[in-house]
Amino acid sequence: MAKRILITCTDSMMKQFLEPHVLHLAENGYEVEIACSEVLNRMEEVRKDLGQYVRIHQLSLQRSPLSKKNPKGYKELKELLKENRFDLIWTNEPVMGVMTRLAAKKARKQGTKVLYMVHGFHFYKGAPLLNWLLFYPIERIMASKADCICTINREDYARAQKMNTPKAAYIHGVGIDTERLQPGKNPVKIRKELNISEDSFLILSIGELNENKNQQIIIRAIARLNDRMIHYILCGKGDQREKLECLAKELNMSDQVHFLGYRRDIADICRQCDLFALPSKREGLPLSALEAMYCGLPLINSGIRGLVDITKDGISGFICGTDDERCYAESIQRLKNDPELRKQMGENNRKTAEAFTTGKTKQEILYLIQELLQENHERSMASSSKSKTNIRKAATRTF
Repeated sequence: MAKRILITCTDSMMKQFLEPHVLHLAENGYEVEIACSEVLNRMEEVRKDLGQYVRIHQLSLQRSPLSKKNPKGYKELKELLKENRFDLIWTNEPVMGVMTRLAAKKARKQGTKVLYMVHGFHFYKGAPLLNWLLFYPIERIMASKADCICTINREDYARAQKMNTPKAAYIHGVGIDTERLQPGKNPVKIRKELNISEDSFLILSIGELNENKNQQIIIRAIARLNDRMIHYILCGKGDQREKLECLAKELNMSDQVHFLGYRRDIADICRQCDLFALPSKREGLPLSALEAMYCGLPLINSGIRGLVDITKDGISGFICGTDDERCYAESIQRLKNDPELRKQMGENNRKTAEAFTTGKTKQEILYLIQELLQENHERSMASSSKSKTNIRKAATRTF
């Protein structure tokens, strides 16, 4: 009989990261169901992609712990677990993770394994004190409510090992989709699209335009160099776009900073750029950087959790302090002046990225789940053997 797995997360997490793993588990003989909350209006996409392969449940849970919808979502989740017996529950994200573990209390007593995958604790080296005061105690308390805490960076893994959880595990993220990163049949000529010189030096950032991604420091670093041949391309949307546009205008760089919004031709754009920048203040494990590495780009990035797992100063590119404008400027200048160094770093990065591809991480997650279920089976067999021994002893005493 097929083992039953329930995966809980938001629609955003499912679409961006988990769909390949759902399909891989189904292909390997597991009966998979997913329970998603809709936070970015992507449930229809989830149903379209996965509906024919797995059973889909929609929950009212939200990302914010203060949402008034969460009590209703919790009741929905408890009812789902009451009506169905799962061998393993794989949960993701802070609020969903807490609610799932609480709802699964009875199921765990009946033998269900609970796997909590952390995509980046909200408390980390350099995190605001408020994050430590709010999130750290909750995760410490909830650690014992899962049979395994799985992390995707080394800092979180070291912290999980010190928590009261039966098992801590580390994997190489949820994977970069190498098919998505293949060159397009008719790639856009990005310099032509932007009407800039073929000799221009292109720096690329991919991701949401928000305060955490810290794109403003790259704009300031380029302004410091006063080199009109350097251009900065930003792919993504976010609430900081207007501020970044104003900053570029203030620094007389409007013609050097290009906002492309959401793009589907990331691989083609990457291959036409010279350098990838990710000066983030916080990351779990940045897929955008890994995708750029897979495409052969050198990096300039901050030395924070997640990024230090995949980059090495002077090997993958250059690592700077989050707000070290001078370091970013000097790193850009050095890489612009040395094409051979860029090429070598790009080759190093492509080799590093191989370990983080979806093909590799699908196997890591499959093995972890198999291991947890095997532990459950062995415990069940040991319990059954002990029970038979007790029965035999009782029968011996009787006669």
